[in-house]
Amino acid sequence: MKTTFPKALFGSIALAGAVALVGGCGSAPGSPAAEMVAGDKVVLTGASEVPPSVTTAAGSGTVTIRPDHTVSAIIAVAGMTATAAHIHEGAAGTSGPVIVPLTKTSDNTFAAPDGAKLTDSQYASYKAGNLYVNVHSAKYPGGEIRAQLKSN
Repeated sequence: MKTTFPKALFGSIALAGAVALVGGCGSAPGSPAAEMVAGDKVVLTGASEVPPSVTTAAGSGTVTIRPDHTVSAIIAVAGMTATAAHIHEGAAGTSGPVIVPLTKTSDNTFAAPDGAKLTDSQYASYKAGNLYVNVHSAKYPGGEIRAQLKSN
């Protein structure tokens, strides 16, 4: 099944990227915001959920986890009525606890709250590929779409 993303979804993601870029400008050298850290571009699908969901919903965005364990994220979704979004600790194919609840910033967009930070143990899980982001709905309260995060 081919997934298509509405133009509005790409506009939200482009805006998110611009906000993230501007947010890092003007930072003092050596500060966490000045570090060149590539964000993890994610594409969320129902097939990646545990168990897989049968849905036409999709999402995409960027999650950045810096060496100082700070987290920034923006996720945009389409084709669903999202009720919540989180970063969880869990390997691919498994479910795990919420470690960073994302804040709904509009009907279709979620972001990590200011000051979001992983513990040392959670950061080690991230480095091992054992974190994921998912978005929940009333139809799929355990999660409708998901993407595993990969350490750069």
